[in-house]
Amino acid sequence: MITKDKAIIIGAGIAGLASAIRLSVMGYQVTVFEKNSYLGGKLSQFKKDGYSFDAGPSLFTQPSLIEELFELANEPIADYFQYSPQPISCKYFYEDGTILNAYTDTNLFAKELEDKLGEDGNKLKEYLAQSANTYNEIGSIFLNYSLHKLSTLFKAPIKRALKAVKSAFLFNTLHQVNTASFSKPQTVQLFNRYATFNGSNPYKAPGMLSLIPHLDNNIGTFYPKGGMISITNALYKLAKKKGVKFNLECPVSSIITEEGIAKGVIVNGYKEYASVIVSNMDVYFTYKKLLNDETKARSILRQERSSSAFIFYWGINGSFPELELHNIFFAEYYAAEFKSLFKTKALHDDPTVYVNITSKCEPGLHAPLGKENWFVMVNAPANTGQDWKDYQAKYRAAIIKKLNRLLKTDIESLIETEEVLTPLTIESKTASYMGSLYGTSSNGKMAAFFRHPNFTKSIDRLYFVGGSVHPGGGIPLCLQSAKIMCGLVAEDIKTNG
Repeated sequence: MITKDKAIIIGAGIAGLASAIRLSVMGYQVTVFEKNSYLGGKLSQFKKDGYSFDAGPSLFTQPSLIEELFELANEPIADYFQYSPQPISCKYFYEDGTILNAYTDTNLFAKELEDKLGEDGNKLKEYLAQSANTYNEIGSIFLNYSLHKLSTLFKAPIKRALKAVKSAFLFNTLHQVNTASFSKPQTVQLFNRYATFNGSNPYKAPGMLSLIPHLDNNIGTFYPKGGMISITNALYKLAKKKGVKFNLECPVSSIITEEGIAKGVIVNGYKEYASVIVSNMDVYFTYKKLLNDETKARSILRQERSSSAFIFYWGINGSFPELELHNIFFAEYYAAEFKSLFKTKALHDDPTVYVNITSKCEPGLHAPLGKENWFVMVNAPANTGQDWKDYQAKYRAAIIKKLNRLLKTDIESLIETEEVLTPLTIESKTASYMGSLYGTSSNGKMAAFFRHPNFTKSIDRLYFVGGSVHPGGGIPLCLQSAKIMCGLVAEDIKTNG
């Protein structure tokens, strides 16, 4: 028998946790079923040989989205979660020897570009001002409303957004926009990098993605005390405080539907009923495995999948004062790297390397004193059957070669412990089809509109959240997907009862 005020959430990723909090505040009795023995999905942590590693997302922006959940729940965030702003969003290393600090203070960043590259600092200020305007006037609609509901036309400030749209954002690629905005190739490469924030190709993704730098460079980057896992822990504690029930190691095997209405789920052979069903599972697997709808699952594959990643977790016996929390070692031939990622889907022999070191912010907590925990990531193509064992060895060698060259050291001799995450293990652990980190890519002018909505017209009372659906992947967008979903639930209740 269906309980009218009961909601079931499939998956305890960041979007699932946020959904649980929001639905509980709306008055639902919320139950979460998670297949893994841990919470957070990609946003998890593990420990090895005295080192702690955040397993997935490593960049924290828009803390206001976390604060909003605590305000909504009427709970003091300081009792659960603390964070601090970072003066440098990222440190960049180029093959020509240039080393650049991307300061979160625009004036300092502009001076850095002038001093290191000879870039006109006013170009940066103009770019970031436009990025802020695009985000506030256009991005706010994309991030706060469903793009697939007629009602959005009456609720969202559409007219204001249309006035802010520039033709370049629609008809030019991000690379073209950046090339027109800056005079130095290093600056162009730096801002091209933001396409990777949703697993896309800057040489194909629309110029509209130039709104993303607003988050890093205008709002700023932050460090959550305790590491990224503290976000998961805080939301879990808040959800528990609001009465949410969690069931770990309980994979959902199917969604129960009757006459086009979602009625419940089957877990461990038992039927659990509810009036609202929310899937935080990759939408492809939701259709294929939980709804047994091969036709719909295949239709989702018409959209290009986002990139995946190879991540090496290294315990480093030593410290590098020249490195920051976030560091990027750029490929010399950036366009060739993206051709490998999305066209040939093969390994690129000189990948861009990202190194995150949380022990920089809390010495002694994530690594023994005098040592560092390195989260080392390179973009990788989505899984189409490549020989990942062979790729792992080649990626590792390429990364070490690059770091040795640019840091003038012998990294391999300092690695005390190592773990590896591949596209295959990303798929198996997080149910992300083909190991894609962000579901589908944005490699097209209309890609945002083709992303699966947070609901389905074919099944009432079934909703979707997480990186594989609108508005996309990454912590901020996953949190926004929960907000959009709950708005749809409230709208459906108002309309249908």
